[in-house]
Amino acid sequence: MSLRLSTVILPYRRWNEGGRSAWVRAEQLGFHTAYTYDHLSWRSFRDGPWFGAVPTLTAAAAATERLRLGTLVTSPNFRHPVTLAKELISLDDISGGRVTLGIGAGGTGFDATALGQEPWTPRERADRLAEFVPLLDRLLTEDAVSYEGRFYSAHEARNIPGCVQRPRLPFAVAATGPRGLRLAARHGQAWVTTGDPKLYETGTPEQSVEALRGQLEKLSEACATAGRDVAELDKVLLTGFTPDRGRPLESLDAFVDFAGHHQELGFTEIVVHWPIPDSDFAADEKVFERIAMDALAQLT
Repeated sequence: MSLRLSTVILPYRRWNEGGRSAWVRAEQLGFHTAYTYDHLSWRSFRDGPWFGAVPTLTAAAAATERLRLGTLVTSPNFRHPVTLAKELISLDDISGGRVTLGIGAGGTGFDATALGQEPWTPRERADRLAEFVPLLDRLLTEDAVSYEGRFYSAHEARNIPGCVQRPRLPFAVAATGPRGLRLAARHGQAWVTTGDPKLYETGTPEQSVEALRGQLEKLSEACATAGRDVAELDKVLLTGFTPDRGRPLESLDAFVDFAGHHQELGFTEIVVHWPIPDSDFAADEKVFERIAMDALAQLT
């Protein structure tokens, strides 16, 4: 499978003050997918503007024609499968079947406490995701669903007519642990990683590549246990969280070198952050656009 290049556009700008233009430009530049974060607020952006993921993606669907759209990632921190399914079916319809749901266990950031609850432990987050994903799968593929679980319930939840994409819109499951990888193997059309967070501060790019190699091997094992060919899953790397940080966006050659190494590992999609001045995602916009337009031609 040839490598795909995608971007993630953070929802920090008003739609008519630069928000819309970024999504339109992403389509013009030829990105495969433009994702956004599904958070209530996020890190250094907490005290500034931040808009909801689903309304933003709905507006982006109306402003574009070919670009795929998605979340990186949605989590159970403030979502419920029943209400989320209804929103996703609506978004998939409005976009004409261009939506991918990135989904993961979530973290301990602002989303974890915004509804008044105590932050869940890693095990509690994994427990919820293990129930959330299969139920959401059912809600997006069945006309009516009833379910009583430990964390979530559905009582005759109706989702007619279902997704434009059949049997449902694709799931891109973010996971590095064994339970999450099993979910990716069973329910995912793609698998997402940001690398090994323990290497971000003091690790090297070479150590990161080896860590990613190990994650891919574990994904292969999970797929084998599930009776599934790992080649069926797209392997997505969300950049910006490995020891390389922003260096791959410093020049076209730097990006081609970075992407080539990860393509050799088996990744099928590289996701880069849309440049944001004065942030961890700052980058030269001209270089960024050149990467978008020219990098893949050097990697085929």
